[in-house]
Amino acid sequence: MHELSIVEALIRQCEEEAKKNNASLVDEVYVKIGRLSGVEVDLFQRCFETFKENSLFCKKATLFLDVADVTVACVCGFEGILENNIFLCPKCKSKDLKIIDGEELYLMRLCMS
Repeated sequence: MHELSIVEALIRQCEEEAKKNNASLVDEVYVKIGRLSGVEVDLFQRCFETFKENSLFCKKATLFLDVADVTVACVCGFEGILENNIFLCPKCKSKDLKIIDGEELYLMRLCMS
């Protein structure tokens, strides 16, 4: 359940940004979660809803999540989305793929007032 610590860190980061920008509230939090990040989206949302209650700045914040597909590049020149977690190039069947997107978790944007 590492989602708990990730959400705690996210809320802490939101609070720091609100203080730096002299905001009184964080209204919206936009997060991008890669399909291979290891983060359970439903659990992440529930943790956010629970932990925001203890935050002066985030108490009324709405969380918006973008779940990112896995994007890869192959030595054959293919670049695109892997529909399943089968790491073979759809074009040439090579295993020599580079993951371009879909592993990370990013705080994309904050809306504050």
